[in-house]
Amino acid sequence: MLFVLLLFSQGVIAQKSYNIDTSYTVKSTYNKLIKKYPFIKIVEANKGANDTQIEDIVYYKEKYRTLHLDAFFTKNKKKNPGIIMIHGGGWRSGNKNQMQVLAQEITAKGYSCFAIEYRLSLEAKYPQAIYDVKNAIKFIKDNAKRFRVDPDKIAVLGCSSGGQMAALIGTTNEDLGFEDTSYKSRSSSKVQAIIDIDGILAFKHPESNEGEMAAFWLNGTYKENPENWKQASALSHTNKNTPPILFINSSFERFHAGRDDMIAILNQNKIYNEVKTIQDSPHSFWFFQPWFDETVQYTTQFLDRIFK
Repeated sequence: MLFVLLLFSQGVIAQKSYNIDTSYTVKSTYNKLIKKYPFIKIVEANKGANDTQIEDIVYYKEKYRTLHLDAFFTKNKKKNPGIIMIHGGGWRSGNKNQMQVLAQEITAKGYSCFAIEYRLSLEAKYPQAIYDVKNAIKFIKDNAKRFRVDPDKIAVLGCSSGGQMAALIGTTNEDLGFEDTSYKSRSSSKVQAIIDIDGILAFKHPESNEGEMAAFWLNGTYKENPENWKQASALSHTNKNTPPILFINSSFERFHAGRDDMIAILNQNKIYNEVKTIQDSPHSFWFFQPWFDETVQYTTQFLDRIFK
C-alpha cells in the first residue's frame, strides 16, 4: 500500500512540477480598467439550449503531462465549421476558461468551438505552445464526427498573445518545421481562416514594443536569439498560401505591429482580409461589454463569409 501511494505521489509531483502564473485574469484586468472605463461590465456565460459543452477533454498525454481542451458544439447532426480558440496572457499567464463566453456565443451562431490549453512560458519555451495547438487541431479533426465539425472548415482565433499564435499557426500551414512529428495523427493541422484579436504580427518591428515577456517565451532577447524573434513572427511566413484573415484591434497600435505590412502581402496575392478597429477600447476589450457584442459580430460575419 505504501509503495502504491509513493508511486502515485511521485506522479502527481511530476505532473505539477511546473509553475503557474495567475496574474492575467478577467477580474484583474477589470480592476485595472474600471477607473478609466467606469461603464464596463464583465460578460457572462450564456450557453444555448441546444448546445453541448464538454470540459477538460484530453487531447495530448505523455508521461508527465496531460493537455486538455473544452468543446462547444450544437446537438444537431449537422457538421459545422470549427473554431480553435487560443487565450492570451503574454505567453506566460491566462487559461482556456477565459475563452468560454466567446466560445458559447459563437457556437450559438452555428459553429463548433474549442478552447485550448497549451504550455505557457514558465513551463516550456517557444515553439512548444505552437506544437500544442497544432496537435489539438489534429485531435479535433480526428474526432470530427464526435464534435459535429467539418474538418475542411477550420479557423484559428486568438486574443492578444493568443492572436499572435493564431496568426503564426495559420501562416505556417503544413510547414513541417512547426509540427510536432512525434504526435501521431491521420489529420493535418491546416486551417482555412485566421482571426487575430489584438495580437502582434512581428516581434521586431518599428511598431512593436515587445520586451521581457516576449524574450522569456522566445528564449532570449532579440540580440541573444534573433532567429526565434523572426521565426515566431507571422509576417515572416505570409505568402500566397496564407488563408483569409480578420484583424480585430483595439485603439493601441502596438498590439497590431506588422499588420499593415502583412496586409500589403495579402493584397498582392489577392487573399481576403478585413480590419475592424474597436474605437476607444483598451487591450483585452473582448472580456467586457460594451465591446464584447461588437467582437462577436465582426467574428461571425467574417466566418459566415468564409465558410457559409
